[in-house]
Amino acid sequence: TLYQNSSGILEKAYVKVSIDDIKKLYNQIYYPENTIVSINGNVDEQYLINYFSDIFKNKSSKKYNLNDALYMVGATLFVGLGFNLMIVIRNYNLNYLIYLLLITTITDTFALFTGMLIGKHKLAPSISPKKTIEGFVGGVFMGTFVASSFYITVIHPGYSLVFLIFITAFLSCVSQLGDLVFSSIKRYYDVKDFSNLIPGHGGVLDRFDSLIFAMLAFILFIEIL
Repeated sequence: TLYQNSSGILEKAYVKVSIDDIKKLYNQIYYPENTIVSINGNVDEQYLINYFSDIFKNKSSKKYNLNDALYMVGATLFVGLGFNLMIVIRNYNLNYLIYLLLITTITDTFALFTGMLIGKHKLAPSISPKKTIEGFVGGVFMGTFVASSFYITVIHPGYSLVFLIFITAFLSCVSQLGDLVFSSIKRYYDVKDFSNLIPGHGGVLDRFDSLIFAMLAFILFIEIL
């Protein structure tokens, strides 16, 4: 190192530094707080214990807590399973995927229009203030009508109409439930959309939230449809 003597001249001095001092300095620079892994690759078990203890103790804390952890793990598994089902259903029969898309798209569209025109009674104001019971019923009615018409015309003309209407109406209700579930997640994190990938529409998940729930429910009926 260099230092300035009494005459103002810079002189060179040698300081003995051990490898442990270098490790400590490195961790202070790159890991200013406690860290799980140090420079030598050792895992700090006590830090892990303290870290997860804080998560379980501070459920309502603004810091990363148990709720955040469960949301992250659950959402990852749930969304991954949902989009994997989309591939499975597509490979099984493309018309089934179109049938589900018709249910969710028509239901969402007419729920919006019906709610705007005659909606007076709020469905779930704490989760989605704009959704109404009238919109819910209108969406289910039109989604069931259009999707059932497609199914009975294209997929299975001889299928029981009464049973088909019941299943389609159930899937339409489930799709709107999925929309409410994902709306509650966005409200929990105080965000309007999951991303801004699609201008004016949010992210991919904002467009497929209803479809994911409809596909999961559809698996229950795929053997009898």
